[in-house]
Amino acid sequence: MTDDKWLDRWNDRYSSEEFAYGTEPNNYLKEQLEKLQPGSILFPAEGEGRNAVFAAKSGWKTSAFDISEEGKNKALQLAKSNGVKIDYQLGELETLDFHTEQFDVIALIFAHFPADMKSFMHKVLDQYLRKGGLIIFEAFSKNHLEYVLKNEKVGGPKDIGSLFSIDEIKADFPDYEVIELEEKEIELNEGVFHNGTGSVIRFTGRKL
Repeated sequence: MTDDKWLDRWNDRYSSEEFAYGTEPNNYLKEQLEKLQPGSILFPAEGEGRNAVFAAKSGWKTSAFDISEEGKNKALQLAKSNGVKIDYQLGELETLDFHTEQFDVIALIFAHFPADMKSFMHKVLDQYLRKGGLIIFEAFSKNHLEYVLKNEKVGGPKDIGSLFSIDEIKADFPDYEVIELEEKEIELNEGVFHNGTGSVIRFTGRKL
């Protein structure tokens, strides 16, 4: 169950006219999608829609979800201004209308679920990916806390439980061929809330 503070936080972040993380897609996602033939793709915790809209413009059949109504509104506005449609559902994952092996790709881009939910969410999402499908994942690593202390503008959670390690990704996605799995220092320039040097985990895996 999502608590009200968590929901309020995201509605508040997405309520301004500016796009919190910009309107351009995440670099890692863009790189990975450009290697693939378009199919069906799901974006969990998609916020204001920058990545989903990019995928839709690239020919993907695009679905997304988030708990934030403000995020959904911005995403649909962005999709309309780009002349594309995305299926964007609002609510918690287990209540939504997705089915087993529905997607060719699931893209988890800075999908920082609360610490006590993140492994559960990954396991539920795994069911929605077809065999041979890909997970594309980028999120802040546990070492990212050191970067936030130097520069708050880089963004990201401030509790270590919401951050990721390589071992956690291996544990959450055990039945995958690892195409790429690394911790990496990167430069972020995404909207208002992701600016500066940070530490991320990047993972691309194929479901066996």
